[in-house]
Amino acid sequence: MRKTGFFWDEKCFWHSGGNYAGNLPVGGLVQPLAAGGLPENPETKRRLKNLMDVTGLTGALDARTAPEADRETLSRVHPAAFLDEFQRTSDAGGGELGLRTPFGQGGYEIAALSAGLSVGALEAVLKGEVDNAYALSRPPGHHCLPDFPNGFCLLANLAIAIRNAQAKGLAKRFVVLDWDVHHGNGTEAIFIDDADVLTISIHQERNYPIDTGDADVRGDGAGQGANMNIPLPPGGGHATYLEAMERLVLPAIRAHEPEVIVIANGYDAALIDPLSCMLATADTFRQMTRMVVELADELCAGRLMMAHEGGYSEVYVPFCGHAVLEEMSGVNIQAPDPLAETYAARQPNQKAEAFFSSQLTELADFFDVK
Repeated sequence: MRKTGFFWDEKCFWHSGGNYAGNLPVGGLVQPLAAGGLPENPETKRRLKNLMDVTGLTGALDARTAPEADRETLSRVHPAAFLDEFQRTSDAGGGELGLRTPFGQGGYEIAALSAGLSVGALEAVLKGEVDNAYALSRPPGHHCLPDFPNGFCLLANLAIAIRNAQAKGLAKRFVVLDWDVHHGNGTEAIFIDDADVLTISIHQERNYPIDTGDADVRGDGAGQGANMNIPLPPGGGHATYLEAMERLVLPAIRAHEPEVIVIANGYDAALIDPLSCMLATADTFRQMTRMVVELADELCAGRLMMAHEGGYSEVYVPFCGHAVLEEMSGVNIQAPDPLAETYAARQPNQKAEAFFSSQLTELADFFDVK
């Protein structure tokens, strides 16, 4: 059993989006939805916390909050002009600064709190206060560029946490593994020339953003070779994710020799998710988590931190998240997946699995991973 920090705050559930129907702005021929709002709504994360409370898992973790990330901390990633505009717009009642990133009044402070949860979680791991930690960050962060919020992401939560840790001398070498179904373009852009931060993104090819995430983007300058994109064809499923981890991700992390492993943890590769065409299950996330927990034990004294990113099924995200936190903590408090049998039956057949495996062989040859 490990001491696992769980960083969350009720105020993050109060982040509000604008007048959207799914991920489309309402207007013209796009009608408002009965439920309203973006797919990135509080219920997926709130229901994860509720499930943890009901099973007793919350009580077995070191549950706490953290302060908002202050201006100095945010400025290690985001320029002053962007932060000023974000604050002004938030104070004036809210709006939208980037692409699919609406927010209401107080949105700046909530986004700074979301970033602060990631900052606090990573600091707690690196200072030895906990063995590993999970930040229930909302709004998410992995699409946010330094000066352009994007794809529901208003501040670059994990990048802010890493730059803070580097500035404080808590660690130098990091791995960011992003298994959200969408490409981690913001994290990639921020660390593209940093040889000390290996960024790896496993994502559905050409999902979002549609023009990023290609395998041939390997880094720039001193960071050449420190970026790995693993674009998967739609429908890859459970076996493909585990094979990608074993053949590509784990060897790359071992070669980098990080002091801590950081995960951008989205659950939107799940079979039921409205924004993807992948076929992952709660057991997929459980087994990937088990792999990185064991690898962290092997490489960096168990130091592992996760931040919650996407995942838009209010019904299924809680079971995926519970499985991840069971593995992180080693606590024997379970929330069995009620869709496990159905989703196992919907996995690709042997012919399809052979196709996906051939795609991974091509990527392994390209990355020269043995």
